[in-house]
Parts: sequence; C-alpha cells; structure tokens
Amino acid sequence: MRLLSIIGSSVTLAAWLLSASAATLETTDTVEPEILIEAAFPENNPFGHVVNGERNQIILVVENKSERNVTITTVAGSFHNPDTNTLIKNSTSLQYDLRLLEGSKLQIPYTFHSEFKPGDLRLNVWLEHVVDDEKYRVTAYDSVVTVVEPEISFFDFKLISTYLVVLGLLGGASYFAYQTYMPQTKKSRRKTRPSPSEVSAPVGAVTASGGGGYQEEWIPEHHLKKTRAGKGKKGVASSADEMSGNESASKRKSRK
Repeated sequence: MRLLSIIGSSVTLAAWLLSASAATLETTDTVEPEILIEAAFPENNPFGHVVNGERNQIILVVENKSERNVTITTVAGSFHNPDTNTLIKNSTSLQYDLRLLEGSKLQIPYTFHSEFKPGDLRLNVWLEHVVDDEKYRVTAYDSVVTVVEPEISFFDFKLISTYLVVLGLLGGASYFAYQTYMPQTKKSRRKTRPSPSEVSAPVGAVTASGGGGYQEEWIPEHHLKKTRAGKGKKGVASSADEMSGNESASKRKSRK
C-alpha cells in the first residue's frame, strides 16, 4: 500500500510539472514581441511642419528586439485635436508586408497628405505587424505638429500656367459677352452726291482757242499738235486760192 501511494504521488507530481511547463510555453508564445520604432521628419524639414497640398514624409526606423521573426503589414496615421485628442481625420494607410528578422533593423518611409487649416494638430502614426497569425499595433509617432500653407513663388511654373488659363477663360468670356450684349452699330450705306462746288476744276490758268471755247488744258498734247498742223495747211491752201482768183480776174479784164 505504501508503495502504491508513493507511485501515485509521483504521477501526480509529473502531471503537475507537465501542466506548468505547457502553461509557461503558452504564456511565452502569447507575449507581444518587443519592437522599437524611432520616427523623425527628414533633414529638409527640421521644424516638422506639415505642408498642405504636398507630400509630407516621416522616416520610421524599426528594430526587432524579440527572438521571433515578425512581418510588418501596415503603417497608418490620424490627425487629432491637440487639446481634446478628438479624431479629426484618418491619414493615409500604406501596405508593406515586409519580413523583419529577429534582432534586425529596417527603415520605412511613411508618406501622407494634409488638407487642413493652418495651425497645430496632433499627429499619431502607428505600425501593425503579425507574429504567428497574431496581429499587434505599435505607436510610431505621437506629437503635435504645425500645419502650414506652401510658400508662394512667382516663378512657379504651375502657378504661372494657372494664371494664364484663368486669364484666357476670362478674356474669352468677356469677348463673348461684349459680342452678345453690345452689338456694333451698322455703317450707313447711303451715297452722297458731290455738290457742284466740289467738282474738280483745272488747276492754273485756262486758255481757249477757236470759236468753240474748249479748254486746251484737258486735251492731250499730241492731239493739239495734229490740230495745229491741220490748221496751218488749211491756211496755206486758202491763200493759194485767193492768189489764183486774183490772176483769173486780171485776165478777164485784159480780155475785155
């Protein structure tokens, strides 16, 4: 009987030891792996400003301090009220699916956009990773940032092109409105007769020749030459006729 009792106690002790080791292993497996994250803005943004309408970026340096391999699945963020911590808007969610071995370190860029009123907001960025089908979330960045408007440059190509497009649209609309609501007056097609005083007159002194009273200023010069030559021949012929007439008259007198 005594031997049986000793054997029974030994079996009970072994069963207790097995259950304790199983519980220890289960506790070890369910412990969240230690992941360290350092987040900072790039060197070109030393004040950590969040610029509206541009791509803002935060660099995350992730280090696996656990003895297990993890898989980084998602990096996301959100904006909150700096006083009440009330959620304003969720930010961009990026998928990575990167394998991070135990004891290794990895650098991940997180890019997001902002369209808020200028001022202070609380930015919260977190990282999600998976270990043995268990999902965990680690806070990567949680601080107050300043939202600012982008700097305006008069030599910005996008700004200049926008101005040109707007001016072209305004000019086209103005021309269309002018042609539609302000038609031009039609010009009168009535022909006016020139007055007698406006009739062109010859410049300079006017000389008339002959009994017709025509104006030699309006006759071409070669026509005048022909006319004058004809008149000269006619005068010669008339004088010859007169001479022959006088001779015939004297002959008739002598015959008588």
